[in-house]
Amino acid sequence: MAGNAAEPGRSVTSRALAVLGAFDEEHRRLGLTELAARAGVPVATAHRLVGELVAWGALSRTGSGKYVVGRRLWDIGLLAPVHTGLGQIASPYLHDLYGATGATVHLAVRDGRRALYVDRLAGHASVPAVSAIGSRLPLHATGVGKVLLAHAPADVQGAVLDDLPRLTPYTVSQPGRLRRQLEKVREEDFATTVEEMTLGACSAAVPIRAGGEVVAALGVVVARFARDRARLVGALQVAARGIGRGITGPAADRPASTGRKSTVARGGPELRECGP
Repeated sequence: MAGNAAEPGRSVTSRALAVLGAFDEEHRRLGLTELAARAGVPVATAHRLVGELVAWGALSRTGSGKYVVGRRLWDIGLLAPVHTGLGQIASPYLHDLYGATGATVHLAVRDGRRALYVDRLAGHASVPAVSAIGSRLPLHATGVGKVLLAHAPADVQGAVLDDLPRLTPYTVSQPGRLRRQLEKVREEDFATTVEEMTLGACSAAVPIRAGGEVVAALGVVVARFARDRARLVGALQVAARGIGRGITGPAADRPASTGRKSTVARGGPELRECGP
């Protein structure tokens, strides 16, 4: 038995990772019994592993007795290249876009069949969005997701097209229609959604390229497009090119602060409701 584990073929490391993997967006707080069940380990094993993980800082115990992901995992996660590289380079551009539009701004990469949100800026006046830093949302229902899906490998596209859950009455859940939209995204180099992930929210997004490859997507969420879609897409494309240059260029050329001239004209018209 690997690592003297009580379960054949499972090492102590694999079981500890299973305990950590029991947490996701829908399961942020877990009691010991539920945690053991989701990890597929006996309660006694979970109790021992959880004790060690709490002592190390990977998990924390709340006042109600449930467990949550600990701060130490967050600290380590921030060391991942997706944060230290892409996130740092993109940050000034995200702040420019947010300052100019007041819209929720997203930076995302593809993680399997989901869009992983690397960074997000929003204020009290921003349109409510379900995204959060570190969250994963469906590729087919978000602006950044459609951009990433349009440039994903064929097997990923096929898997997503085979399973298109309807999240709102306006979510595109027909494979043929989504396939045509993805072709249009590749042709026009941007994607849009209208209330497909959240009612009352529209999004526009563009690809970020480095070395000729799409490595991420940059998007905004607004209440409506009206006549501002072209302006928003243009601003996103300018920012995306800057981020791409920062990823591939020398360190001296990378933006270090938000003191540059904004990529978007400030004081744009108020955005209120979704529209074409």
